[in-house]
Amino acid sequence: MKKAKQLAELIPNVKTFKKFGRVVRVVGLMIESKGPESSIGDVCHIHLNTASKTDSIIMAEVVGFREEIVILMPFTNIRDISSGCLVETLGKPLEVKVGMNLIGKVLDSMGNPIDKSQLPKGLTSVLTEQDPPNALTRPPINEKLAVGVKAIDGMLTVGNGQRVGIFAGSGVGKSTLLGMIARNTTADLNVIALIGERGREVREFIDRDLGLEGMSRSIVVAATSDQPALMRIKGAFTATAIAEYFRDKGMNVMLMMDSVTRVAMAQREIGLAVGEPPATRGYTPSVFSILPKLLERTGTNKYGAITAFYTVLVDGDDMNEPIADAVRGILDGHIVLDRTLANKGQYPAINVLKSVSRLMNHIADPDHVKAAERLRELYYTYDKSEDLINIGAYKRGTSKEIDQAIEYEPLITNFLKQGFKDNIAIDDSITELVALGNGGRTS
Repeated sequence: MKKAKQLAELIPNVKTFKKFGRVVRVVGLMIESKGPESSIGDVCHIHLNTASKTDSIIMAEVVGFREEIVILMPFTNIRDISSGCLVETLGKPLEVKVGMNLIGKVLDSMGNPIDKSQLPKGLTSVLTEQDPPNALTRPPINEKLAVGVKAIDGMLTVGNGQRVGIFAGSGVGKSTLLGMIARNTTADLNVIALIGERGREVREFIDRDLGLEGMSRSIVVAATSDQPALMRIKGAFTATAIAEYFRDKGMNVMLMMDSVTRVAMAQREIGLAVGEPPATRGYTPSVFSILPKLLERTGTNKYGAITAFYTVLVDGDDMNEPIADAVRGILDGHIVLDRTLANKGQYPAINVLKSVSRLMNHIADPDHVKAAERLRELYYTYDKSEDLINIGAYKRGTSKEIDQAIEYEPLITNFLKQGFKDNIAIDDSITELVALGNGGRTS
């Protein structure tokens, strides 16, 4: 009787008819159709006119309107679409299926396994686009999260639920650093989004950087550079939705996205295609509105926490380019990878003088913070005087602070270095840092 009552309550919400339109024009990346009645973000099925095609349906999303014309962006290629193709709206945004059985899987932006296998049973459907948690429901971050990298755990301590950007030019070690964090972190689960990567790099990252150990507690979402712009954007939103699902189950999730820059570039493609003006260095206004909507979804809520690392590809190592500047202003800290350090063989090539964790002072012990500040001070002193030291213009004894910086520079550099396969406990990193900091004081 109870079940019959529940079914009766669902009857008024059952849609007894479908809404259709027809393709009237294809311009570049965009498909224009007359109808159907729909909303921004709704998913549509475009039915191909020919039955000889293996896939008779192409999925697209409503991205704009022009009078009575609906503007659609396809999830796949559009070479099989012809004038008059039937367009059917599903009346809802994209959903993906999520659950514990996805752990160890590599998915595409639609939430389907890339190896073409069947999705496991027992999964739950979730919307890929959600609102960020209410600001007043976010618990404060008050505990550290170990990532197993000395330079971060010691000098740039990350909190459980903090959002951090990794800024670097190409080829400086962003993916390698993400792989180290994924293998070494104490988080319950990794969700890794590879957005706009080269096709070969997806398998290389999984096999070489992540490894069996990291993959055994990770879910990977991949959208390669050859895929349409909408697929690249959806990859970021799908990975975030998966992380949110597990956070709401009370888990501490590590979300890693490589890279936010390629998400912004994909949004720029869509913005230009629908007629937005290129406002800031070619980026459209929608790029700067989508970034906070995506990045603010991570962090803490009343159930659990998502600690997020977002990589940002900076053109020509310019840390003040528009995307890097916008992302840095949204996140809770930034880690800068320096090409000069990489060229000297220091890996990970983290420049601690240009990097900051905005929460370290609140979550780390006073002795830890004091030692980190002292080492940063000595490192800065050496960096400022390095040219004079190298050309022999500095005379020992002129400055006690510079003399001590010269003495401790190799010790600090050795502390910041770490082998790719090394996993160092956070307590060991802090103990080593405090001992080094206490020894590096002027008399």
